[in-house]
Amino acid sequence: MPTPLYVFDMDDTLIDGDCAMIWSEYLADKGIASDPDFVAQDRLIMSRYASGEMDMEDYLDFAMQPLLTLPTEQVQRLADDCVATRIVPRLFPQAKALIKQLTDERIQMLIISASVSFLVKAVARKIGVAEAMGIDMVIENNHYTTHILGTPTYRDGKVTRLNEWLAKRPQYVGQVHFFTDSINDLPLCLHADFTYLVNPCTRLIQYAQPQQWPILKWG
Repeated sequence: MPTPLYVFDMDDTLIDGDCAMIWSEYLADKGIASDPDFVAQDRLIMSRYASGEMDMEDYLDFAMQPLLTLPTEQVQRLADDCVATRIVPRLFPQAKALIKQLTDERIQMLIISASVSFLVKAVARKIGVAEAMGIDMVIENNHYTTHILGTPTYRDGKVTRLNEWLAKRPQYVGQVHFFTDSINDLPLCLHADFTYLVNPCTRLIQYAQPQQWPILKWG
C-alpha cells in the first residue's frame, strides 16, 4: 500500500503572506529591529525573492542582525509570540482544512520553507504539522549568527534536504505531494511525484499546463 507524504511550502502557500516579512515587521514593532529603515529594506530585498533573484546569504546577513545580541531562548519566545499573534491567524482556511483531513487520516506532512528554521518550526508546531525544515543558522555561545548551517532549504536546496529526509524514510519515495506558490520552488515541483500550485506567481503559472499541475485558489 503506497504511503503518501504531503510536503508544503509555507509562505504564501499555507500562510496568506510571507512569514519572514511578518517577522521583520514584528521585530520592528517590538523595538528589537531599531533601524527605522529595517522594514523598508526587508521589503526591497524580499521583492527580489518573489522574482527568483534573491541572494539568500545576503538576505540573512541583513535579517539576522537584530537578533545577534539575544539569547536563542529569547529569540524563540519572540518567534512563538509572533507566530501565535500574527502568522497563524493568516493560515488559509483551505490549508487548515487539508491539514485537519490529513491528520485525521494519519498521513505524514512536512513543511519545507526558505524562512529560518526557528520560525518555520514554530509555525509547524502551532498548526499541527509534526515535521518541518527551514534554513538552519549557526549558533555560537547560545546566540544566532548570520552564517547558514548545512544546505539551505532554498531552490535546489529544498530537493537536497528532502532527499536526505527521504533516505531515512524510504516508504514515502514515489509518493511525494508538493504544494507551493513560488518560482523558487520549481526544482522541487519538478522533483515531486504530484505538484499542486497554490495561488501561483506569474512565473510559475506558465509551467502548470505543460506539466499538468493543478492550480488551487486559496483565500
